[in-house]
Amino acid sequence: MESNNSKTTFYILYFISFSHLINDLIQGIIPSVYPLLKENYQLSFVQIGLITFAFQFSASILQPLVGYYTDKKPKIYAQIYGLLMSALGILFLSFANSFSSITMSCILIGIGSAVFHPESSRIANLASGGKIGVAQSIFQIGGNLGTAIAPLLVALFVLPNSQKLISMFLLPLVFGFFALKQVAKWYKKYLEDNYSKKSITPVANVDFSKKKIKLILSILLVIIFSKFIYAASLSNYYSFYLIEKFNLSIEQAQVHLFIYLFAYMLGTIIGGPLGDKFGRLYVIWFSVLGATPFILLLPYVGLFYTDVFMIIIGLIMASAFPAIMSYAQELLPTKLGVISGMFYGFAFGVAAIGSALIGLLADYTSIYFVYQLCSFLPLIGVACVFLPNLNLKTS
Repeated sequence: MESNNSKTTFYILYFISFSHLINDLIQGIIPSVYPLLKENYQLSFVQIGLITFAFQFSASILQPLVGYYTDKKPKIYAQIYGLLMSALGILFLSFANSFSSITMSCILIGIGSAVFHPESSRIANLASGGKIGVAQSIFQIGGNLGTAIAPLLVALFVLPNSQKLISMFLLPLVFGFFALKQVAKWYKKYLEDNYSKKSITPVANVDFSKKKIKLILSILLVIIFSKFIYAASLSNYYSFYLIEKFNLSIEQAQVHLFIYLFAYMLGTIIGGPLGDKFGRLYVIWFSVLGATPFILLLPYVGLFYTDVFMIIIGLIMASAFPAIMSYAQELLPTKLGVISGMFYGFAFGVAAIGSALIGLLADYTSIYFVYQLCSFLPLIGVACVFLPNLNLKTS
């Protein structure tokens, strides 16, 4: 898709990526404090799964609706409203003292995330200057870095002290608001220069029938399903897995979780540019086929090789999401909000349902058994062999 701007507006990409970091840092606090909440309030794994379900399902349902609405009526300050909702959620979570109040706090954060993501992803696309993969990678880097540092910050400040210190994460939200103010200023000018003058008409670079486009989108969602239901087991239950299998403390487990999440963030960096250079399809294939052997072997290795395998899995798996988003946006360039909302929403929804089911299974069996079973889930991603090559590359 050709952008109205011939050059990539990198400073806007950096600002929107930084605000994504703040948004996903807040999201990342939720699974990071699960061990503390489980211990303090005697929660079961089923309840942990239901909290995750409530948070991610609220984001899942709303994101496509937000995307559909903002495609018709772009909202300059949507991301700011999203962060405000997340700020309320994090404040309430710091004082929540029961299963129901914890759940409601997480739902607020989920709603904030739903409002934030679709319009933010659209802005990354509009500022790309045609380098959609690079733009999506920069955007995703922020989010994944925020998710990665959340368990470290929780381990350093919250776990040794008090749940009330969760409220300290209101401070980075202030910096997020300043970044989004600059983004909103640019976005307002972009809309005035383009949409109001009807000078922009995005045109698809592919000529597929509606039926084929729906089929392609369905395959992409199957791949998302295979990745994010497995990712749910990693992000929400990995600490419990390490504690159970290797007898680690909560703080030690959080450090190992950071290692995986940081590798996942690095994988995002390479996914978009590689997709622009060599084609999205090859990156998607590699993310599925390259990670599978390590995922299958993971439950059977010691702590050292668990870290090594998790680094490899994180690097390879994360490379796909920018490529998948770029691939989908090139199919339907006039519906960026719907596409962003659909894919983020579906990812959140899959993770929500997966977390609830994993929690239920873990209560009846063990976390170790859950990881043995979940290691087969990414095999579903072989559906990627049915994707057509769009042959769209950016030099």
